[in-house]
Amino acid sequence: MSAGQPAGAPVVPLVELRETPLDVAEVLDAVAGPAVGGIDVFVGTVRDHDGGEPGPDGEVRTVTGLEYSAHPSALERLREVATSVGERYDVLAVAALHRVGPLTIGDAAVVVAVAAVHRGEAFEACRALIDELKATVPIWKHQLFADGGEEWVGTP
Repeated sequence: MSAGQPAGAPVVPLVELRETPLDVAEVLDAVAGPAVGGIDVFVGTVRDHDGGEPGPDGEVRTVTGLEYSAHPSALERLREVATSVGERYDVLAVAALHRVGPLTIGDAAVVVAVAAVHRGEAFEACRALIDELKATVPIWKHQLFADGGEEWVGTP
């Protein structure tokens, strides 16, 4: 079955963890098909500042880079999340890529996409996909700061 076929369970054609740069076009292509009326994509990128607690001086901390580490079960869990979202929403295809290893400012850290017959379902499922991925897939972010500090985010 391809993403172009409206019947049956949604296709999960692409779910990977990669040490190489992510390609949004690859993810779009993975979920495209003739029955698809809308594709919703989320791209999470490395920003130049920390979105968490202020640094010791009360200022927003400048991020110089980061590294993602994944538990050995992370890929299996990512696949489970993508499959579960696909089963709970009226969608045709679901895809998810996440980087591991060192990244620099502006790099894509995660790309997820959901294809559906209508845009509403695609929007809702894509939001659920990224939210559940961030909440349950054991991938941890090690941030490096301009002040020489560092921080692990998302560790148990």
